[in-house]
Amino acid sequence: MTAPFPPREYEAVGVDGLTRTSANWMPLDPVHFLEHAVRCHPDKTAVIHGYRRLSYRQFHERVCRLAAALQQQGICPGETVAILAPNVPAMLEAHFAVPMLGAILNPINTRLDAETIAFHLQHGGARLLLADTEYGEVVATARARLGRVLPVVDIADLPTCPRVGEWEYEAMLAAADVAQFVPPQRDEWQAVSLQYTSGTTGDPKGVVYHARGAYLNALSNLIASRLDADSVYLWTLPMFHCNGWTYPWAVTAACGTHVCLRQLDTAAVFRLIAEEKVTHMHGAPVVLNMLIHAPEHHKRRFQHSVQIGVGGAAPPSTVIAGMAAMGFRVVHLYGTTESYGPATVCAWQPAWSRLSSEERARMMARQGVPMLAQGALMVADPATLEPVPQDGETMGEVMLRGHAIMKGYLDNPGASARALAGGFYHTGDLAVWHPDGYIEIRDRARDIIISGGENISSLEVEEVLCRHPDILEAAVVAVADVRWGEVPCAFISLKEGAGRLAADDVVAFCRARMAHFKAPRHVIFGPLSKTATGKVQKYLLRQQAQTVLQAGART
Repeated sequence: MTAPFPPREYEAVGVDGLTRTSANWMPLDPVHFLEHAVRCHPDKTAVIHGYRRLSYRQFHERVCRLAAALQQQGICPGETVAILAPNVPAMLEAHFAVPMLGAILNPINTRLDAETIAFHLQHGGARLLLADTEYGEVVATARARLGRVLPVVDIADLPTCPRVGEWEYEAMLAAADVAQFVPPQRDEWQAVSLQYTSGTTGDPKGVVYHARGAYLNALSNLIASRLDADSVYLWTLPMFHCNGWTYPWAVTAACGTHVCLRQLDTAAVFRLIAEEKVTHMHGAPVVLNMLIHAPEHHKRRFQHSVQIGVGGAAPPSTVIAGMAAMGFRVVHLYGTTESYGPATVCAWQPAWSRLSSEERARMMARQGVPMLAQGALMVADPATLEPVPQDGETMGEVMLRGHAIMKGYLDNPGASARALAGGFYHTGDLAVWHPDGYIEIRDRARDIIISGGENISSLEVEEVLCRHPDILEAAVVAVADVRWGEVPCAFISLKEGAGRLAADDVVAFCRARMAHFKAPRHVIFGPLSKTATGKVQKYLLRQQAQTVLQAGART
């Protein structure tokens, strides 16, 4: 296969009179990471999937075949290739092959319904869909709603599932003529991925990533997680979510090993940690909860250290403490789809080792300081852009600026301009800024509860609720109140085997641990509505609370 960047002269001449050429400048591109890994460790295990093992040489060869096959199917630079698949090798291969072709990868959430999938395919302009056969039925329905022809390639990771596509993935790779592949010239500002927001507000937007951001955020994650060639990464985080927080590229840059996991199952997680000597993994707080409360016969002892990064929502300090008790080292990360995933990290400070376990867990639950790829962070007034005092009390909006911020929203210039106004990305998250420079999210701007003129952080109330020994998960939203304007309403999910818990008991528990006006006025028991990435859909909970309270129920 020819070099991915044909020699090319550039016109850029600096103030020193020296010219930028193909000899001294190359665009930043995550495809480089695989090319580096196959040069350094061609025979090292790159990918593990069940009994299957792929060396970096084999991984690279398959990626080149996929890029050639897509080009021979007529996919051109700048066009979109969608993929609907769990954490299987084909998903990893697409993360390198599609950018190698100069095309844009659109990973689709595997838990979405056909209508939403059809919207993503139509809005993103997908020219071809790589789809795992497990989702054949929803793919067929979504394709029928498009009103245009969309070729589908079946990924038959589960051979028993019926096929709906025109081609089969392995057969397409086998037939590809790699020698005929013509690598395009690529630029680091060009789009490399299209991600859709999870829709916690019911309004998904197409977030466009550039190659430069993908490259630098991957290196930033590599450094923050201390990945190296001995690292073994277990895919408990969906690769469709923010391109797996850019870890498909980060683990490869480190020449580490990817352990694919098709379905999140606690028995499989503990088994793989023990047998494959997993060193790193990531997930939303729901993943940590699953591991803490897994059946005892699923749990396995392991002698080595396992770092688990958690993001998506602030994990309660009780969850952090529970994971530490099992031997996991929890690292708290914070970011958004628009920041390629993690943008801040709660960097460990040696002085914290002298704190009590509860105090240490509370420090670790903060969102922390900017990661390397973020050039700047501030907590500020969204209107004036004036930073708030670093007093740990004054709230403002979290704003980011750096290498790993989206290009913008696809076909939505108004939303792009609002999100990037004033030279910062406006996250919509409200936080305080501590004297040590660490930020602590208090709420989404739309989730803050204003009761009698006082601001109540839903996250603060949730933190207290999760300290109750019978409560597994909690979410707090605002509901209308004649006297106070708004009051907190708590949604509670109980632990398996927990006894009956009355609403009054929950309220009393909170009132004993916080200002009375912050305690929930209403309590609703049952499962929490979530997105496929584990984020609680508070807009749905608000609708549910209104319906339940209008019916006169409190529990």
